[in-house]
Amino acid sequence: MLQRFLSALTTPKEQPSAPKAATQLQQQLLERCEACFHQAEQRLKRKFPRPAISFALRGKSAGTAHLQQNRLRFNPVLLKENPEAFLQEVVPHEIAHLLCFQLYGAGKAIKPHGKEWQAIMLQVFDLTPRASHSFDISSVRGKTYAYQCQCGPVELSVRRHNKVQRGESRYLCRHCKQVLSPAK
Repeated sequence: MLQRFLSALTTPKEQPSAPKAATQLQQQLLERCEACFHQAEQRLKRKFPRPAISFALRGKSAGTAHLQQNRLRFNPVLLKENPEAFLQEVVPHEIAHLLCFQLYGAGKAIKPHGKEWQAIMLQVFDLTPRASHSFDISSVRGKTYAYQCQCGPVELSVRRHNKVQRGESRYLCRHCKQVLSPAK
């Protein structure tokens, strides 16, 4: 079973034709994935297909689950910086998304961190459901641009800044609801 995970491991550009060797930490993550699936199968009394797994996720997210493709992506930088919490919390979190999709289907309006997902986290993995991680993201945080509102300075990502510059979007302050403008 672990070989299937290893064969699904891809390069950072996610080119399936060019597999790469897993680091020791990535190997531990793959083993943790298998353990989580085994635990889910024992508790839910059914088999689940194993996902393709890659370590090509960048940015602030620790992991993502691509439900229709049965695929998981993990952030290798955050994994390296937070190995214990990553293995104990992020891996079951993302697998719970896949299990939720496989158990309750695509046809229903299931919220990503709704009651079904929370139940899987609690009943299958014995974990408190948390919608997001609290890792230090300073090492993976991209460049930001200074904007302002009545409340004071606000940082926007490169993507949001570029959308403002092209006139595609406006962003409002979460507190005062004023349109953010570039800082002077």
